[in-house]
Amino acid sequence: MELRKYQVKAIKRAANSLRNGNKAPLLTLPTGAGKTVIFSEIAKRAVLKNFNVLILVHRRELIKQASQKLANIKVPHGIIAAGFKPSNHQIQVASVQTIVRRLKSTSFQPALIIIDEAHHSVAGSWKKVLDHFSNAKRIGVTATPCRLSGEGLREMFDDLILGPTVKKLVKAGFLSPHKVFGAPQKINFKKVKMRGGDYATDQLAEEMLKADITGDAVKQYKKHANGLPAIAFCVNIEHAESVKANFNNSGISADIITGSMNTDDRDQVINGLSTGKTQVLVSIEVVSEGFDLPAVSCAILLRKTASLGLYLQQVGRILRPQKNKTAIVLDHVGNTITHGFIDDPKNWSLDAPKRSKKNQEKAPAVQTCKQCFATFKPQPTCPECGYFAPIKTRQITEEEGELIELKRTEVRLRQAEKDQAKILIRNAKSLAELKAVAKRLGYKEGWAYQMNSVRRFRKTRNISADQLGWI
Repeated sequence: MELRKYQVKAIKRAANSLRNGNKAPLLTLPTGAGKTVIFSEIAKRAVLKNFNVLILVHRRELIKQASQKLANIKVPHGIIAAGFKPSNHQIQVASVQTIVRRLKSTSFQPALIIIDEAHHSVAGSWKKVLDHFSNAKRIGVTATPCRLSGEGLREMFDDLILGPTVKKLVKAGFLSPHKVFGAPQKINFKKVKMRGGDYATDQLAEEMLKADITGDAVKQYKKHANGLPAIAFCVNIEHAESVKANFNNSGISADIITGSMNTDDRDQVINGLSTGKTQVLVSIEVVSEGFDLPAVSCAILLRKTASLGLYLQQVGRILRPQKNKTAIVLDHVGNTITHGFIDDPKNWSLDAPKRSKKNQEKAPAVQTCKQCFATFKPQPTCPECGYFAPIKTRQITEEEGELIELKRTEVRLRQAEKDQAKILIRNAKSLAELKAVAKRLGYKEGWAYQMNSVRRFRKTRNISADQLGWI
């Protein structure tokens, strides 16, 4: 198998990182860039230098992928997982769940550990394995170098190596182009609590079912992706069953895949999607990672997530290239508005992003009047000429329940409008200014009186805006 230029470069950079004294570089490449091919070649070269290599994975699909890629380049290897006989090969592909139970009995001592889907490496079982083999150097590979909770990976890795972007891979033909269709926000996420950096699944599922978005999912699939193999990402079993039933009742074959299914049943369900027996695979996170099926061309996002990593893993499933393929994202929950397009530049870092104070966003330093072009600190009216600029209401849809194609500028404008609204509220100091803001933003006048009362209360009690949860 001939390596692509960027894959060769990634291997060289990882080797140079280790030579320069780092013990744990992390390779980051988009989903579909061939991370398994890269680490298989790294393992092959390590064995040529007589090093033992342990490849850590956490799902059966990933064990199969890694084993197949090693076989493709004629590299003998063993598998440490339930149902496989032990072997003495210098490369072992290990299920984390299995090897963590065999740490006391195993005699295998790796000099190098390769960690697939390395954003999991801080979690319990992974950390136990890595701590047990603390003298081994390690190389992580992932498309999303952050924990799904948003925390960084500095604890486990000491050098971040970035591969090509999604945009570059699409331009080179290594990933498919895509279109995104989005909908109005009909779900009240303010009522949903956060757990572990993402929405609590039980409360999230309740809000999803209240919003009745599953009925729309069938209609919009027929409109924008009819017949394309699709994955629908849901919250929990109840939500997934509802989605599956709606598709099947509409004559579209759908099946469910869950983490609790045995491996044979899971393989059968996935094969149904590849053969065309199943058109829509309804998933509860199982195919968020390690799912390699280029024919899948549509992602139906029915689960709101605050996790950038989970969002990228899900949408990345459908970008694997095929001739004349344009992938379709049907975003019913606003994940694209929250996280941006999958091919937007990402400022990855091993360190956790600094958390801003609640409801606090970066504000532009100046605002320019559209009438007299004076510049001033952001406020509702121009201090020079008194011009009051109304904010135009932008909607993603033309009629209720319909998805239309999201344009990059539209997403940015919507976010800019949200930011500007926060700035206006923050800079309105008097009741009169709050009334002006309410009028501009389309709020009821009572909002201004309520906000003014809250601010007075806060001032007398010396309570910060963050403590109250108000802007």
